[in-house]
Amino acid sequence: MCGRFTLRTSAREIAEQFALGAAEPFSPRFNIAPSQPVAVVRIGRRRDDTGDPRNTGKSPPRELAWLRWGLVPSWARDPNVANRLINVRAETAATKPAFRAAMRHRRCLILADGFYEWQPIGRAKQPYFIHLRDNRPLAFAGLWESWEGPVGQVRNPQSAPRLETCALLTTEANDLLRPIHDRMPVVLPPDGYSIWLDPKIEDAGQLAPLLVPYPAGEMEAYPVSRLVNDPAHESPDCIAPGQPTLF
Repeated sequence: MCGRFTLRTSAREIAEQFALGAAEPFSPRFNIAPSQPVAVVRIGRRRDDTGDPRNTGKSPPRELAWLRWGLVPSWARDPNVANRLINVRAETAATKPAFRAAMRHRRCLILADGFYEWQPIGRAKQPYFIHLRDNRPLAFAGLWESWEGPVGQVRNPQSAPRLETCALLTTEANDLLRPIHDRMPVVLPPDGYSIWLDPKIEDAGQLAPLLVPYPAGEMEAYPVSRLVNDPAHESPDCIAPGQPTLF
């Protein structure tokens, strides 16, 4: 699974890499945790007269949005279900009730430039930081949902605003990650961004070639301090290289 990641890349670089018109500046993050806002790229809200963004006859625009990490299905009675739905297994996303609608209609790119994973050592765990060797930003394959309250309950926009949430897909670990953990986030290659976001693609079979481990040779992993274990720690110290801790 993936429980923490970073986003230190500037808004200008994000806008360039992900073909956005612009992006509002944001503060660098070194320890993004579940339930916190995360930056995603998704198809924007341009619609034709039918209200369907797939039928405009134009390439839908991309937008940068901030969603809460931890997916709440539209039919959920309790938004606390998000605490359990931060990751989605790529192998079953198209069939699980919590994710199958989003897999067809609400895919997004969750933006990061590195992530953490913990290697079991005895009764403790050693955190590692994983990033691309060229340090460019990366995109996790993500799903998003909009929740307006329990089914059958009349929604009051002032007291119960729409909640937009997301989760990231995971796949088998590559050779670099396997000694640390058996799963890793689905990291999409740049030429896969448009395919993943394409609202005309609803068949999971067309997306399957993207849901594979990222090439190990293009990534680097190194041990870091256990500071990252606490979400309250939010500084460059979280990604500072260090020797594995002796437990």
